[in-house]
Amino acid sequence: MKSIFRMLAVIVPIVVTATCSLADTTPGKPISGKKEFEKHCSSCHANGGNTINQAKTLHKQAMAANGIRTARDIIKTMRNPGPGMTRFDESTISDREAKVIAAYVLKAFNK
Repeated sequence: MKSIFRMLAVIVPIVVTATCSLADTTPGKPISGKKEFEKHCSSCHANGGNTINQAKTLHKQAMAANGIRTARDIIKTMRNPGPGMTRFDESTISDREAKVIAAYVLKAFNK
């Protein structure tokens, strides 16, 4: 019986932490596109680049060449990416977060 409680004492905090890290930010509270980008995207897209496929950066010319011109296009790619990119479904990045990330990408890298 003690071993079950010990196991639960270890597992419950891990599950709660993992669930909270995937949850949407507080409803009604502003979300920083830059912070969300840094949290979810910058490991592969630092400074708008692309560590996996250098032909698919987040800069205006490269995105246009790949058929990505709008925030909706960016979100569509986040939700259903091609080979090499992590898929960010609604349980990983909420629609609200995806919209601010897309707006940030367009503002920061499409000059």
